[in-house]
Amino acid sequence: MLLVSIRKSSGPASIAPFLAGLGRPPALPGSSFESGPCRACAVRAWLVSGKLTGALDCLVTGGSGFIGSNLVDALIARGDRVTVIDNLSTGKRENLEKALAGGAILHEADIRDAAQVARILTEARPEVVFHLAAQIDVRYSVAEPAGDAESNVIGTIAVLEAAREVQSRRVVFSSTGGGLYGDADVFPTPEDSPIRPMAPYGQSKLSAEGYCSLYNRLHGLSTVALRYGNVYGPRQDVHGEAGVVAIFCGRLAEGKPPIVFGDGTQTRDWVEVDDVVRANLLAAESDVTGPINIGNGQETSVLDLLDALREASRDRPLPDPEFAPARLGEVQRSCLDVTRASDELGWRAEVGLLDGLERVLKTL
Repeated sequence: MLLVSIRKSSGPASIAPFLAGLGRPPALPGSSFESGPCRACAVRAWLVSGKLTGALDCLVTGGSGFIGSNLVDALIARGDRVTVIDNLSTGKRENLEKALAGGAILHEADIRDAAQVARILTEARPEVVFHLAAQIDVRYSVAEPAGDAESNVIGTIAVLEAAREVQSRRVVFSSTGGGLYGDADVFPTPEDSPIRPMAPYGQSKLSAEGYCSLYNRLHGLSTVALRYGNVYGPRQDVHGEAGVVAIFCGRLAEGKPPIVFGDGTQTRDWVEVDDVVRANLLAAESDVTGPINIGNGQETSVLDLLDALREASRDRPLPDPEFAPARLGEVQRSCLDVTRASDELGWRAEVGLLDGLERVLKTL
């Protein structure tokens, strides 16, 4: 688990000045910046290009992992100063080689160690905390629910308490969509749907979300929970316990048949990591609180995923899949309603599944 901290400059980075009319990103031809998708595009362009009013002080937990390291790279690319802490249990130091060369600082530590977390935040004094560190293996959570909760609940409390102590402005928490809603009644599923986790992993993420909301109410710490669909993309572990896309691509690269648990009709909402990184950046600059779904808003079965992978692989034929029994704690259908992300963050997924699969295959 990794924390990334960006040390403060003389003034906070914020899009507020140009939103207030003190300075604005260039308007798009033939449209107004004041509202709608044009405004979202302009905000996104400034966020990604680094044309903010100054470097942003941040702390990112889980920064050597799949999503975290991609986020760290985006922060470094736009000129932010970054410190990383990770226990390297699942994350990889090599994921941060470029970021470290660009000035990022790595601390090997665990978010469950509250004293260590507090020490690092006291030194870094981040304005924004991106909390991604977590135990994400559904099967582990079923076998070891207490261990799952120790990482996902106790670890989150340690991060929130340290952020409160150093008066961080914002905490962006990485949560889960399908893991929370369970067998939903409505598809795509909005944030106000009943919460019915099918595994301790979803339950621990729900509890962590509750602590984020509590710290907002009790201490005035601004928090937002991003409920991800099934994130995939470069750096996802092809031999890991989570990440169907990465595992299937890894099997393809090795010339082995993909293994499908269940009959393959189960659906997921796959979202590419670049889109998730962009959602984090937008959420950091927003004052929106509570949960926000981050997904494509499209329901895709595992069998359809295999068809897309066959198309993306082209000259590398994908062997016919092998089928295995369905795994305990996994939902049958998952698809997220992303209306709130669109309306309140100006965010929508931009990377289609076929393009995303091609990006992953190019890295193998």
